[in-house]
Amino acid sequence: MNESGRLRVLLADDQPLLRMGFRLILEGEDGLEVVGEASDGADAVRQVEELDPDVVLMDVRMPTLDGIEATRAITGLGARARVIILTTFDLDEYAFAGLQAGASAFLLKDVAPAELVQAVRVVASGDAVVAPRVTQRLLETYVRGAVQAAAPPAPPPRDPLLEELTPRETEMLEAMSEGLSNAEIAHRYFLSEATVKTHVRRILAKLHLRDRVQAVVYAYETGLVTPSNPDY
Repeated sequence: MNESGRLRVLLADDQPLLRMGFRLILEGEDGLEVVGEASDGADAVRQVEELDPDVVLMDVRMPTLDGIEATRAITGLGARARVIILTTFDLDEYAFAGLQAGASAFLLKDVAPAELVQAVRVVASGDAVVAPRVTQRLLETYVRGAVQAAAPPAPPPRDPLLEELTPRETEMLEAMSEGLSNAEIAHRYFLSEATVKTHVRRILAKLHLRDRVQAVVYAYETGLVTPSNPDY
């Protein structure tokens, strides 16, 4: 966010009409500003360095450098920009790879305008996950696939960093991994939302994670939580 208080957004997609549509939607909203457009991943990385946006809307399939590698490069830079992966269908292996690479959320390309605007605001705030239950479904599907593909299957080693969490923080991380919002976690554990936010911030700091989505990915990959619904 710049000094004017506006959220700065970079659009990265190789389809000019899609970029135009997103620009029209976002710039029609108070407090949002599209600061640049990139037609491939390499250009997106360069513009993140030059323009320092708050949020990047990142297509996964682009020439020169795809959205996954571009996301990995952006997070590797230590940039403050949060990446939203754009995909065409919800159970997309590329979207899952994007989350592993450091993206904060993913959206379908046919997202409603109001949902797009809300997603940008939510991801910029860092306080929630876009479409948390859809994100959970995506994670469970691909974590289960990775487990089934393993030969022989073996539980991942427990990360020593988990020992840094208090029992309450471990509960909070497990609840986040279910796709619960701060309000839902607060209701379940009879806490205030402010207290839940404090727990979330401490969890992210202790585990050296960027945001809630990365916490959920971490919880699945370390075996703290396991896929729950075999019918997915």
